[in-house]
Amino acid sequence: MPILEANGATIDYGDTGYPDGEEKPVVVLIHGWLGTWDYEFAPEIEWLKPHYRVLAPTRRGYGKSGPKPRTYGRDFYRRDAEDLAAWLDALHVKQAHILGYSDGGEVAILLPIIRPDLVKSAAAWGAVGFFTPDLRARVRSNWPPTWVEDEVRVLHGPEYIEQMVQAWVDSMLAVIDSGGNVSINEAHTITCPLLLMLGKDDTLNPEHLGRMLVDRTQNGRLMMFDCGHPVHREQTDLFRAAVWEHLQAAES
Repeated sequence: MPILEANGATIDYGDTGYPDGEEKPVVVLIHGWLGTWDYEFAPEIEWLKPHYRVLAPTRRGYGKSGPKPRTYGRDFYRRDAEDLAAWLDALHVKQAHILGYSDGGEVAILLPIIRPDLVKSAAAWGAVGFFTPDLRARVRSNWPPTWVEDEVRVLHGPEYIEQMVQAWVDSMLAVIDSGGNVSINEAHTITCPLLLMLGKDDTLNPEHLGRMLVDRTQNGRLMMFDCGHPVHREQTDLFRAAVWEHLQAAES
């Protein structure tokens, strides 16, 4: 798969292109924490590619993307959004539908804030743009990283996993301690259609925070699903129906 330099990062990505020669709208899929584009989204790429040019980046420091080791910091979501905006510019993509899961969902919500010209619509699941002090224990529960599967360790380099998880936990706590904002304070500037999807049992992304986010946008909608964090895996058919409707409405 190709690798492209953007904003000081090297981005490994998938690109379905235009195999039949007919230009199609662009959909960008942004993976979550400890994911990569192919590990996270292979089924979604197969589903979407007959109808869209699907672009799927691996965010900096994950998988085959660099630099390594992956770093975080208080503003890592915004840095990742800036990386992907620069990556789309380098690919000469003028406008795209942005879809993101979990940490990638937070980036998907930020993209129409920092680069509204690039984003035709946005959809995010497992993301809410805001983290409150009552979520500190949930964030801390990710350490130690004994829960990380061997397959995921291999994706990123087993030597990096402990550092990545500790840095993510520390950065999320810094977000909470500095007021919790990721995108909610700027959500009123989002003018494109935004679909937010949350599982009712998602303990890190509660419904009331999702509601707060979409209520501040100009064209936002919240959908709740009877599942946990990975809506696209636990409620696949309903998830795809919602995303398809969202994309078709934005195109028309």
